[in-house]
Amino acid sequence: MSNRWVHERKGEHYYKKAKEEGYRSRSVFKLKQINSKFKVFEHAMNVLDLGAAPGGWLQVASEEMMEEEGLILGVDLKEIKPIYVDNVATIVGDVRDLEVQQEILDAFKGKADVIMSDMAPDVMGQWDVDQYRQIHLARIALKLCDNLLKGDGWFIVKIFQGGEHIKYIREVRDMFKYVKNFKPLASRRKSSERYIVARYLRKDRKLPSEFRPEIVVEEEEDTEPIPGDQLFFEETS
Repeated sequence: MSNRWVHERKGEHYYKKAKEEGYRSRSVFKLKQINSKFKVFEHAMNVLDLGAAPGGWLQVASEEMMEEEGLILGVDLKEIKPIYVDNVATIVGDVRDLEVQQEILDAFKGKADVIMSDMAPDVMGQWDVDQYRQIHLARIALKLCDNLLKGDGWFIVKIFQGGEHIKYIREVRDMFKYVKNFKPLASRRKSSERYIVARYLRKDRKLPSEFRPEIVVEEEEDTEPIPGDQLFFEETS
């Protein structure tokens, strides 16, 4: 990491503002601006933060949610330093793990009103690869909405513009009725990051193709059709 990069970052407006106001990351102002426009935390009781470390978005959610009996749950592979607010909890684990998903459902005693993801991969320096890996994380977050989000809940996810982002937006539209593409002022001007804000899960929603089960029909020795036969295939996640 170059000294010049560190100097520029420390001198950057939102970085300094976060430090001054006691926030753990500059990205808190992105979430504040998203909420100011879309009111995602209004009436929310249960909020799930994917890739929550270091905890900045948990801080914002705890400020915006007035219901003390609600729960703001952060999940990350890394341990998150405690946020000393009664309705904030964290889980160290992989959100792709079914046991972790069940732990989330048990914690909420139901489903989430808001699922938000600021997840990003460790950057390798190869733009096409980095962008694809980031979209893959966004697809994981989108898949979790199928099981963990209420029908009228909000979904917020970061993406990077590139070869896959248009396809991903179409996938979000296959899942949600309301979809907006938004760039907060707190995002760096030269950054390709955008946030997709969506609401109202479709009853006829379709998961991204990489998460749809493949149906394999094995040929039988006796190929004679039998009247009334029907094949039923059980979907697996």
